[in-house]
Amino acid sequence: MRMFRMMVAAWTGLLGLLSSGVAVRAEEKASRPNVVVILADDMGWGDVGWHGSEIKTPNLDRLAASGARLEQFYVQPVCSPTRAALMTGRYPMRHGLQVGVVRPWAQYGLPLEERTLPLGLKEAGYETAIVGKWHLGHFRPEYLPTRRGFDHQYGHYNGALDYNTHVRDGGHDWHRDDKENHDEGYSTHLIAREATRVIAEHDVARPLFLYVPFNAVHAPHQVPASYKEPYAALAEPRRTYAGMLAALDEAVGQIASAIEKKGIGSNTLVLFSSDNGGPNPGVVTSNGPLRGAKATLYEGGVRVAAFANWPGRIKAGSVVNAPLHIVDWYPTLLKLAGVTSAQNLPLDGRDAWPAITEGKPSPHDEILLNAAPGGGAIRVGDWKLIVTNSSGPGVLDDEAPKAARKNATRNEPVQLFHISDDPNEKTNLASKEPAKVAELRARYDALAAQAVPPKIAPITPGFKSPRVWGESE
Repeated sequence: MRMFRMMVAAWTGLLGLLSSGVAVRAEEKASRPNVVVILADDMGWGDVGWHGSEIKTPNLDRLAASGARLEQFYVQPVCSPTRAALMTGRYPMRHGLQVGVVRPWAQYGLPLEERTLPLGLKEAGYETAIVGKWHLGHFRPEYLPTRRGFDHQYGHYNGALDYNTHVRDGGHDWHRDDKENHDEGYSTHLIAREATRVIAEHDVARPLFLYVPFNAVHAPHQVPASYKEPYAALAEPRRTYAGMLAALDEAVGQIASAIEKKGIGSNTLVLFSSDNGGPNPGVVTSNGPLRGAKATLYEGGVRVAAFANWPGRIKAGSVVNAPLHIVDWYPTLLKLAGVTSAQNLPLDGRDAWPAITEGKPSPHDEILLNAAPGGGAIRVGDWKLIVTNSSGPGVLDDEAPKAARKNATRNEPVQLFHISDDPNEKTNLASKEPAKVAELRARYDALAAQAVPPKIAPITPGFKSPRVWGESE
């Protein structure tokens, strides 16, 4: 009998341990947040309410106020490089995507050996969806989103498409699950509608990763007239831009409402930023007091309005001044999902969670803002170095008219700024601080030496756009 009682006790203990393990695993699974990443396109730093804009952005303001504003959040100077950094946690100079964007006719894209963020999250059981703009290659099927880790795709592959016809350079560019799609409507409205559908139909037994990269507020500047009516006092093209941003803000509000209606708000992390600074500040966009614009390495080109929102996990009304970079979302989100970020390819991103939730310093010793044959920039602590070479391409953008690229003119070959004292980069300290220039230049050169040659795709003479981008004729 005693032996029987001992055996029962042993089995009871073992079952207790097993059930405890199951409970822990279930708790870990339940704690994995849903993640919604919203990316605006070409939005100026100063064009949100919390930065004093005359354009009304109530939904963005509300999410920023109930979460953490990321006031020194960096991206790349133009579109495709920022998206590559987000998807891989690696600086785009490692992909050859550090110069310009992936053009419609480009015979390349995000390299296939990269482990993308959605692929990593799928290891943790996430449902993954992209609704909006891809812009990381579509010349072969294996480069399309559904081959790169997304269970579901809706939207377009290129930038600068017509918001109403969904045509870029004569080719149709609207797709569902990487197949031709002809839904009619204004693209911002369609993206919002699909994003809310994904949320509403999501199986809550699995965590969700929803990536919503809007093409708004990128040119061409188009918006239904009703959105421009409150901004009659603004001159064109800023008036139309204001309407576009109002439509984008409305769409963000619809996504936030869908999250609440689904009952998953308490376990959903919402991240927002622009993909680069605003082009043509003062004419179209506003970067506030920040110097420069899209396609430059000044703060106005690479520092963007951003926030992180997770009720109960991120303190409402908090402001994070630690410098962060969009490469940081990759390891941060994988860690929150319980997935290792260890991989064969070196990561540049760092876990940003302690800085966002605990007020810790930046996880970076340095942030590389770009490294191209024409030059680049690096931030180390409060210091920022910009180097310019006349021998090669720097930052190019084929999506904007020439007038929007005039801000990318070359300046002094070496510029040093103390960002905490001079956030608007008015005073070049390079001649007064040669030792600091040498220190930052050594760090920059070490990283630049790891860059692969940039991929550039000049249009082939006689090139004809396909009927549908991304599909064989």
